[in-house]
Amino acid sequence: MTVTTLPTELVAGTWAADPSHSEAGFTVRHAGISKVRGFVGITEGTITVGENLTASAVTATLDATSINTRDAGRDGHLQGADFFDVENFPVWTFASTSVEGSGAEGVVTGDLTIHGVTRPVALNVEFNGTATDVYGNLRAGFSANTEISRKDFGLTWNAALEAGGVMVGDKVKINLEISAIKAA
Repeated sequence: MTVTTLPTELVAGTWAADPSHSEAGFTVRHAGISKVRGFVGITEGTITVGENLTASAVTATLDATSINTRDAGRDGHLQGADFFDVENFPVWTFASTSVEGSGAEGVVTGDLTIHGVTRPVALNVEFNGTATDVYGNLRAGFSANTEISRKDFGLTWNAALEAGGVMVGDKVKINLEISAIKAA
């Protein structure tokens, strides 16, 4: 039995992600011994909250040209043909196919498109509550995470290390922090 109860604070309607107060982050192993973290800009996102979670939907668009790992050389390599090829694939998208959960926790399953390849992913989502900001906007906060295989998206570039292993890990952890504003 799927539980589909909305959190009591989350009202039905359309909510727009606020790009200046939201972020999409990622973490990947580097040289097998450390982690590299980075961010990709969210250009738009819509959360349509139905009367229950199964009647809800999420869409998002991310700007692949905005990849930022705090290293310009690495960012340029990631944006190039070895990785994301942002000249040909400047946009990443997500569109939900199902939403379920109860109260503050749920799972949003959907289709993630990166590098022109679409794969299903399941986002573990936590509802962080609502608040009215100083401008009178009703906001809702969400945290979400998932893990993907970069190879599943055709991202196979790597370099062998002299001591064994490879330069870039396959598993990528994705973390989202979303602040959404309720449409009038």
